[in-house]
Amino acid sequence: MTTAIPVTRTSHSRLTEELREKSPFGTNYSDHMFVADWHDGEWHDARIVPFGPMSFSPALTAFHYGQALFEGFKAHRTADGRVAIFRPIANHARLNRTAARLAMPELPEPVFREGLLELLRTDREWVPHRDGGSLYIRPVYFGTDDSLMVHAANRYRFVIFTSPGGAYFSQPIRLLAEETYVRAFPGGTGDAKFAGNYAGGLLAAKLAQSRGYHNVMWLDGKERRYIEESGVMNIMFVIKGVAVTPPLSGTILPGVTRDSVLTLLRDMKFPVEERSIPVDEVAAAHAAGTLQEAFGIGTAAIIAPIACIGYQGHDLAIATGAPDSLATRVRAKLVAIQTGREPDTHNWLVYI
Repeated sequence: MTTAIPVTRTSHSRLTEELREKSPFGTNYSDHMFVADWHDGEWHDARIVPFGPMSFSPALTAFHYGQALFEGFKAHRTADGRVAIFRPIANHARLNRTAARLAMPELPEPVFREGLLELLRTDREWVPHRDGGSLYIRPVYFGTDDSLMVHAANRYRFVIFTSPGGAYFSQPIRLLAEETYVRAFPGGTGDAKFAGNYAGGLLAAKLAQSRGYHNVMWLDGKERRYIEESGVMNIMFVIKGVAVTPPLSGTILPGVTRDSVLTLLRDMKFPVEERSIPVDEVAAAHAAGTLQEAFGIGTAAIIAPIACIGYQGHDLAIATGAPDSLATRVRAKLVAIQTGREPDTHNWLVYI
């Protein structure tokens, strides 16, 4: 992009200290959003406008044929008073990988970067000051054809909006190993940030919640044997002093926070294995007393300790909350980097 992005400011800001500092995760939205449209082979009309409803035809492509994807990452107040975004370019790269999988046009990096930066300059005051607070950033990209023909759309819209909030989980989570439904199959969209992946997981989550769990632990789609993800997060176990996480085999989302955690663990010289993990191995390690920790890894939660895994009628209780646990230590290190309290040696932060 070579021209300045026009900004149409809202006539009445909704910003209050209450909204900024006390909003639960994902419930309130900042004043503005970035919007750009694709048609005739090019991106057009990049602009910042007041956040609010959009008008679409009931025949919208995204409604009928699922050409819709999203991303999620955060901006934080740093110790020196600045605002920093955590690894946005990694999210942009993943967005384009998902777009390619859904036969959608590539989003050029300048459109993404400059739109994002201008939006955060406009709504900078929405970034929370409280410890644990952040401005969650949600890009969403979808087909906008007004047609019932089954084909890749000829028109698309890209939007970025933001939401102030705190922690996604307020307590350690309980998971149920899901042996009926599956999240992904080889050759499918499991490694893409495709909106339909999340819709397909809602029923299993609802059924698990009716039994007292927070969500499911997904197993592989072929054998229902190997652990893949924790609800909407990646997953990691500490077994006999080794951090073990499933490999990126095409059915697991390549999480940016997952990659960050693996990088930090290697910096800490903590033993790491990326390998297939049979659920029976975890059950056996629990029985033997060698399952030390388990936790989910994702943008919203960062690190979510797992207190229980339900499997074949038994609840495997797992210790959480120890100040010297790996989950506690790696979360503290990651948050310290995100908020500028530790050096950003991997150049993950983009400052506003």
